[in-house]
Amino acid sequence: MMRYHYSYLSPIGLLYLVSDGSALVGLHFEPPVIKLDDRVIGGASVEPFPQTVEQLSKYFRGELRKFELPIRLQGTDFQIRAWAALTEIPYGETISYKGQADRIGSNPRVVGLANGRNPVAVIVPCHRVIGADGKLVGYGGGLPRKRALLQFEALVRSFGQEPMEAIANHQMV
Repeated sequence: MMRYHYSYLSPIGLLYLVSDGSALVGLHFEPPVIKLDDRVIGGASVEPFPQTVEQLSKYFRGELRKFELPIRLQGTDFQIRAWAALTEIPYGETISYKGQADRIGSNPRVVGLANGRNPVAVIVPCHRVIGADGKLVGYGGGLPRKRALLQFEALVRSFGQEPMEAIANHQMV
């Protein structure tokens, strides 16, 4: 399968986008591991990179609360169910791993493992899942990024459009 890669500089660091030519299949904080048998081609014009970059830019300016992008999630049936449940968590809100597990008829530990393999960070918002005690736990992009994303969304939800740069610069240090 052909994979296309594109790097996007965001307020929370460099994001690595991966497309199959028609749908987004990955959004990572670190460069994705590329298999030798994959043909890698980059380019900002590959679908859906143009609309992904546009929507990410709007999100980080506080202008977009829900992404509308073609996404192809690749995983087990359970992982896909867990990731789909993430997209139902409202912008600026959080849920516990137990709450997510209850929604899909599972247990928190298994949900945490599935969330840890979420291939499309930020857009499939696993950053909105927190520990049962309200503490920030487990995030592939690191807890400072998770904190910055949650604080940003809470600020925009409560007070309206705000750019993320001020929060991200303060939190990521």
